[in-house]
Amino acid sequence: MPREDQERPEREERRRQHVPVMPDEVLEYLQPKAGGTYADFTVGAGGHARLVAEQLGPKGRLIGFDKDPEALRLAARALDGVEPQVELVHASFARAARELQRLGVSQLDGALADLGMSSMQLDRAERGFSFSAAGPLDMRMDPSQELTAEQVVNQSNERELADLIYQFGEERRSRRIARAIVRSRPLHTTAQLAEVVAAANRPMFKEPARIHPATRTFQALRIFVNSELSDLSDWLDFLPGVMAPGGRVVVISFHSLEDRPVKEAFRAQAQAGAYRILTKHVVWPTEAEIASNPRARSARIRAVERL
Repeated sequence: MPREDQERPEREERRRQHVPVMPDEVLEYLQPKAGGTYADFTVGAGGHARLVAEQLGPKGRLIGFDKDPEALRLAARALDGVEPQVELVHASFARAARELQRLGVSQLDGALADLGMSSMQLDRAERGFSFSAAGPLDMRMDPSQELTAEQVVNQSNERELADLIYQFGEERRSRRIARAIVRSRPLHTTAQLAEVVAAANRPMFKEPARIHPATRTFQALRIFVNSELSDLSDWLDFLPGVMAPGGRVVVISFHSLEDRPVKEAFRAQAQAGAYRILTKHVVWPTEAEIASNPRARSARIRAVERL
């Protein structure tokens, strides 16, 4: 096989890998210390984890969690050769407290969670996350779980569909979309679903479409299939109990459904004396970063310090 053909899959995989958003801001607020123990609770392809690991030195320890086994494979490659001890765990961050106990970690000096989708998930049609290319209606971050988007779309009744599209997608036309989905069933591909949703969700009065009309419906299904908000709530609840005094927590979110519970939890826990809030207002990416990485445009950071 020609060398160029051998290298093409590797180049494609590198292209798909997630470009970490707001890297300078993450390091500014996390302030990784040499010899510390840190956890990246959504390690993804390892972009942020690599930046943190480079600050820890040989006596440091980094634990990365992800429910996507493919992400862990990419993270292992990204973290190859770093000095600190690295452990990668196939688990949702909702289960991380138990996993930390299993690993003998009682306290963390820093915690990071990037709640956004990674490029390698969005860009691979076979994962079923995106409407930009035809793929199966899957949307599972953990391929070993049973529930898929196809099951939700084809087995939920109209009211259940409308409620979850409204709750997890903040879609005003959820009832109209749910009705169109039920009438068009069975649906098996992302392209089929996107077409049905787009037809039911055309802009009114020729208003400009700022986003694809299926964006919120796809978001809702992904959040529901992966229990994203309940996992986030569980993580926010147990986190103060595993943070060392002075330990910092940095969370990157991408929409209000993620950012709101983070903001509310940090505020409540600060009032209870657990945290000092480091970000009085949400921190946004710079215009320069958005220009070079458009997927960063919705990213926002909140950070706290354990008291």
